[in-house]
Amino acid sequence: MPPRLPRSRSARRTPRATAFAAALLLALAGAPAAWAAPGPEELGPLPPHNPFTGPQGSATMHGDSGSSDATPLPGPGDGPLTSTRTALQSACPTVLVGSDGYPVALCTPILGQVPTVHLLDPATGGSLTSLKIAKGSLLGGVYAYLDDQDRLVAVDGERALLRIGHRRTAGGAWELYVARSLSLRDAVPEGDAVTGLSPDWQGRVWFATGGGTVGTADDATGTVRTLALPDGEQVANSISTAPEGTAVSTTHATYLLTADADGTPRVAWRQAYDRGPGRKPGQLSWGTGSTPTFFGPTTGTDYLAYVDNASPTVSLQVRSARTGDLVCEQPVLTPGGSGSENSPIGVGRSVFVAGTYGYPYPKLPEGAGPSVPADARFRGGLSRVDVRADGSGCDLRWENDTRSSAVPTLSTADGLIHTVVRRPLIPGTDTTSLLDPYAYVQLDPATGREVRAHHLGVGSLFDTLQMVGNFAPGGVVYQGTITGVVRISAR
Repeated sequence: MPPRLPRSRSARRTPRATAFAAALLLALAGAPAAWAAPGPEELGPLPPHNPFTGPQGSATMHGDSGSSDATPLPGPGDGPLTSTRTALQSACPTVLVGSDGYPVALCTPILGQVPTVHLLDPATGGSLTSLKIAKGSLLGGVYAYLDDQDRLVAVDGERALLRIGHRRTAGGAWELYVARSLSLRDAVPEGDAVTGLSPDWQGRVWFATGGGTVGTADDATGTVRTLALPDGEQVANSISTAPEGTAVSTTHATYLLTADADGTPRVAWRQAYDRGPGRKPGQLSWGTGSTPTFFGPTTGTDYLAYVDNASPTVSLQVRSARTGDLVCEQPVLTPGGSGSENSPIGVGRSVFVAGTYGYPYPKLPEGAGPSVPADARFRGGLSRVDVRADGSGCDLRWENDTRSSAVPTLSTADGLIHTVVRRPLIPGTDTTSLLDPYAYVQLDPATGREVRAHHLGVGSLFDTLQMVGNFAPGGVVYQGTITGVVRISAR
């Protein structure tokens, strides 16, 4: 399949018969495209490496503890692209890669929905061994990270903070094991669950619950301290940490928090945002869909970015990470269907926002409530916004109609944006179906143009469900799907 430019808004619709034939050819062929990479644009720096996480770019769902959704690792390079799917009968939103090169996936099986950790073979993507942990809420247990010893840090359904390591047994087989556990029962209310967690620069684990409790935990000493956010504010996304503090976005406002010497959280600043009249179709809660993103041209964490839920058009909010002062409020995803459930990419002075408006999630978290409007078609879209060099505001650089079905990642090594797109079965339409084809694509961040693509497969087995891909050394991308993990590389 040749590289494609983003379709113009004035593009003519393809007749149905021709479109359907083209769709079948696209679904069946899957031929790799010739690679024509653009000259890399100077982007950066990345946020500083958190010493209590694993490798920069692959130890957290969003690349680093600052949630930049950028990585210093390259994606697949020269040569035809190839992909293999590991069928785990599970949705796998979290695939992380440690310093030893072994991917660790946190998945939720379709049947039983008991979260399961898999250690994957770096050569094939197959599961080497697995470990079940206690079941929690739909979002509880989704977010996790690898610590500086390549142990998966997560909170299970029994409200225990776990560090899960992997090792070989005396017989040579691989095993996953709980290396350390700390109960958070006294800190997390009954019926609540931890939604996001991330370490700070002192090694404490910050966590936030769906019900609006924020806390710190030191599992070496057993010390846990909490702060209750205002009633009615829920946390539906993960949290981010940087030297400036911990960023948390609720369904009403974005916070920067710091901690006292004993770990007690304190609010450094709070900024409310426009949450709109209700949850938009293609989002999982009534409020921002962003895990807040630290980025910046000087320290890598000068600014904090997130997308509001304003109607009809959402805006990217960029604030000073230190003070919370507004740098800009820039409307994004303006061609229509404006809404985002994804964490933005933030690197240097640039932010990239992917649209999820109308994405057909098969299941919503409990209490998500009805969407406003009740339904919508998935139009996609990707916007680039640049902060001005003098910090006086922002400018919309470009927008396209990329139908990203995953959280995009930018590689500063190869200068490309990497994601998976959901092609319409009938090209030229914005419909979705169970037979939609999915493709891994690389985009030029300077223009938004698609420069390389690889067909992954057809149908819901390959639905990436707005989950995040992750990178491994050697130009390998691991992408979670609704049924397992896809491994993408160059031959």
